[in-house]
Amino acid sequence: MKILMVCLGNICRSPLAEGILRSKLVKLIPNILIDSAGTIGMHAGQAPDHRSISVALNHGIDISKQHARKFSIEDFEHFDVIFAMDNSNKKDILSLARSKSDQQKVHLFLEYAGIEGTKEVPDPYYGGQKEFEEVYLLIDKASELTALKITLSV
Repeated sequence: MKILMVCLGNICRSPLAEGILRSKLVKLIPNILIDSAGTIGMHAGQAPDHRSISVALNHGIDISKQHARKFSIEDFEHFDVIFAMDNSNKKDILSLARSKSDQQKVHLFLEYAGIEGTKEVPDPYYGGQKEFEEVYLLIDKASELTALKITLSV
């Protein structure tokens, strides 16, 4: 199985989601591939935001070696599931879809996980460490539920 996590710039939310979900699934499904991308390319090649790296390390996950990249049409071919962090990202991804099959791969991450209430992972970029911690905890909860759904379906 191949999973892609997508946010706007691929430096805050999606790198965290990639690292957290990988930490939960790699022991259960050794051949799983989890990657991340952004709907814009302005941070391509950059490491995740230092606050994302810091909050992940505080929870025992190292995302410092990740590099941002832009989502591409070819991602529809390479990935089985594409998780968008918010509705704007989902809309941008779906605008590139070439078929119903491409569209069916795209899901809001929190909605897929079954998180009650909010369906979007808030962007912590303009916040501080507190917002990054809150986003980490939300993604961690969604990753736990998603990992369970995925392992039951494999």
